[in-house]
Amino acid sequence: MACQPIVRVQPGDFDVAAEIERLTAGRHDVGAVVTFSGRCRDEGGRLAALELEHYPGMAEAEIARIARRAAEDWPLTGLSVIHRFGRIMPGDNIVLVVAASSHRKAALEAADFLMDYLKSRAPFWKKEHPADGDEGRWVEAKAADEEALGRWGK
Repeated sequence: MACQPIVRVQPGDFDVAAEIERLTAGRHDVGAVVTFSGRCRDEGGRLAALELEHYPGMAEAEIARIARRAAEDWPLTGLSVIHRFGRIMPGDNIVLVVAASSHRKAALEAADFLMDYLKSRAPFWKKEHPADGDEGRWVEAKAADEEALGRWGK
């Protein structure tokens, strides 16, 4: 039976260590925990903030759908996906994927798949606010992100 993924879309920060503990506490069948924590970069000093918008309910449902797919495709003992929204400053966390399994390969591949999906298909709209005070601009998904998702054949 596949694990039940935890999915949260929230404005506030998350604690990576607490999320790992949530998936592993009292478990003796976990041999690997893979985490990916995505952070906002300042793009060489050019970016003041990143703004992420979403449709409440829709974003959670879509991320949960793909997380369930990952839990069905890889033998995971636990899976968490957290994605923030709102105004995010350089250096702040944006996204967290924690995949736990008995063996490393499943956890590594599931986390990699989820990040490829989140980068290209998660229903968020991103607006960059430049440090020079100019009007921000909406950002499209990069072709490289779409290509990365294609390697999974899913």
